[in-house]
Amino acid sequence: MAFDLEKLRSQIPMLKQTMNGHPLVYLDNAATTLKPQSVIDAISRFYTQEYSTIHRSVHELSTSASERYTAVRQTVARFIRCQEEEVIFTRGATESLNIVAQCYARPLLKKGDEIILSEMEHHANIVPWQLVAEEKGCIIKVIPMDDEGNLLLEEYAKILTPRTKIVAVCHASNSVATINPIKEMAIMAHEVGAIFVVDGAQAIAHVPVDVAQLDCDFYAFSGHKIYGPTGVGVLFGKKALLEMMTPYHGGGDMVKEVTFAKTTFQDPPLKFEAGTPLIAGVLGLGAAIDFYQSLDRLAVENHERILCERLFSELGNVPGMRIFGKAACRVPLVTFTLDKVHPLDLGTMLSLKGIAIRTGTLCAQPALHHFGERSACRVSLAPYNTQEEIEFILNTLSELTPSLLTR
Repeated sequence: MAFDLEKLRSQIPMLKQTMNGHPLVYLDNAATTLKPQSVIDAISRFYTQEYSTIHRSVHELSTSASERYTAVRQTVARFIRCQEEEVIFTRGATESLNIVAQCYARPLLKKGDEIILSEMEHHANIVPWQLVAEEKGCIIKVIPMDDEGNLLLEEYAKILTPRTKIVAVCHASNSVATINPIKEMAIMAHEVGAIFVVDGAQAIAHVPVDVAQLDCDFYAFSGHKIYGPTGVGVLFGKKALLEMMTPYHGGGDMVKEVTFAKTTFQDPPLKFEAGTPLIAGVLGLGAAIDFYQSLDRLAVENHERILCERLFSELGNVPGMRIFGKAACRVPLVTFTLDKVHPLDLGTMLSLKGIAIRTGTLCAQPALHHFGERSACRVSLAPYNTQEEIEFILNTLSELTPSLLTR
């Protein structure tokens, strides 16, 4: 199945840019996606024609802005298949995961309780749990992965105990690309009475997400990973859990009544959204989801798969190339190193040719340590990438490799 790639690319203004005198070849989509004009227009229109704060005033601008803000919450709820009151707007997946750690886990955890993470987690799904575990005297256990990048579910089963209170894993890895069997893992967690938390930052733009079907207790993602603006994200939480949680940000709009003796909070989700929110960002997120849902998902998946398979197979033929993560079920990214060449040097050389990739720790140091590395390169794809761009990076690497390996 095909789709109109030229039409899609025409909607992304950044693709008209150059970098170091070359047409931009943007292959850093796992870090952040480029924005369609519809998202840019939604943000611009709010600031130039529709600007007002929400939930506070009765004038037309405010009530209209409030209605549009609420409509985005409804859009998100339909998108991930949950109730509207289970959608909390945050600054991104990182804040979402911190809210779960601080507002749900921290009050309930006791000394000796266990938190399970996986070896492939992004730092945003490690550090918040370490902070809580250190304060509360909890034990962190880690699900190992094999050298293909698959989590070892038999080892996961072994470390699950009645003391396990939290299991927090990524839906898809930002380093080894693996899409994890979330539904199966959630069932296993629930069998010992644990709460199951999912970092969906890398999955949200590539994998259909139905939180009811997955039966996760919390699901977090960032707007900028799915063609939306930075600084906005989503936390889904099951209604019963959100109702029992106390917010850790206090301020305006999240309260029912304030006296110096006592404050009572709004019902979820508003009790977790203190202060004037990033209204333009939320509207941009709504436009981004609309853009994403306008695409033929099956055609996009097939397009990304073809590009990634070509990239994966041909990179394997480059002398000195080492690829990390070879799971069968994966998102369209490839992480690699080139023998004798520091990833930062390789990234710089590609940048001089107009090619943007990610280099460094990938915010996933434990995953890289599994393979004996401290730094790597990552190429990550989106629907607007082309076969010509894949051939260009492959040809560029082939041209660079002989001189690099003989330095």
